[in-house]
Amino acid sequence: MPLVEVSLSEGRDPAAIRALIHELHAAVERAVGSPAQSIRVIVREVPRTHWAAGDQTLAERDEISKGG
Repeated sequence: MPLVEVSLSEGRDPAAIRALIHELHAAVERAVGSPAQSIRVIVREVPRTHWAAGDQTLAERDEISKGG
């Protein structure tokens, strides 16, 4: 039973997340040959205040890019 887990910063359109799930599912089905019913995809959305790189959260980067 393949399990694909993806973490994204929150704020994407639900349709974009649905499209991602579809594409990941199809890729696993093609690559591994697992039955469609056994493939699991989990998408976790992380608040931008809880995701950091270089000691700066994505929310802080957003503020800087806005000029704030």
